[in-house]
Amino acid sequence: MTNQTLAQLSNSLVYAAIAVYALAMLSYSAEAARRTATGAATPTERTRLVGAIGTSLTVLAFALTVGGTISRGFAAGRVPWGNMYEFVLVCSVAAGAAYLAFLARLPVRAFGVWIVGLILLALGLAVTVLYTPAGALVPVLDSYWLVIHVAAAITGGGVFTVGAVATALFLVRTRLERRATADPIGNSDASGSPRRGYAASLPSASTLEQVAHAAHMFAFPIWTFAVIAGAIWAENSWGRYWGWDPKETWAFITWVLYAAHLHAQATAGWRGTRAAWFALAGYAAFLFNFFGVNLWITGLHSYAGV
Repeated sequence: MTNQTLAQLSNSLVYAAIAVYALAMLSYSAEAARRTATGAATPTERTRLVGAIGTSLTVLAFALTVGGTISRGFAAGRVPWGNMYEFVLVCSVAAGAAYLAFLARLPVRAFGVWIVGLILLALGLAVTVLYTPAGALVPVLDSYWLVIHVAAAITGGGVFTVGAVATALFLVRTRLERRATADPIGNSDASGSPRRGYAASLPSASTLEQVAHAAHMFAFPIWTFAVIAGAIWAENSWGRYWGWDPKETWAFITWVLYAAHLHAQATAGWRGTRAAWFALAGYAAFLFNFFGVNLWITGLHSYAGV
């Protein structure tokens, strides 16, 4: 195949992945609606089937995205993360892989609608706003550090996405459980059964906290390595390890917030919901570091834009 044919194949696979992810989100949404209506404790066989269809579609869409990413790399003749479009593409792969890995071990299918929704939003933004034709790297990116530094950032970002969703749902579920403990009568219907609602269809707060903690514990050392590798690359390229460039600054802010989150989890009086807010702030900083800094702030990393 020629490079142009490979690039066209990559685009076709990405568009196909978007279509399948949209179907997966619809399936997961239907499952969530049915669980909300019937109660989490007794999901019907049809409800489980709808969710299983969503998972199967997610696996298919994930495979299509992997294919699109690989063919993009062959079309460009390099690793496929040299610009914002490619970074979003590979981050989508990382987030999908992290979700499916957790799904194989823990009851986190309730995450599906949110994870798939975020991936779908990212891919839609990639193909409509961030798309860049496959081509050679700009000279400053033509380094083996591109493989090391950016791959670590992508992996960390993908797992942080799962952690952010788990954390947000943990806050939702925790609020319900606290209300039920404080006012068991007010949180029951006329028959004495717990009131139904979306929060009641979620896994327990302890399960959600476990997933979030596992995701953050896995991703934080990888993000730490990405920051250190970026500093070493900066010294090779610009003759200094750190210069408070906007990208460097926000990468460090992200690191500090996640470090604060992990520290808060081990500190009496800060565990639970208080610690969770640090994790959400860290993910917000991660998103701004990529989208906000690249699109709106001029710096030494501006070549990574569209």
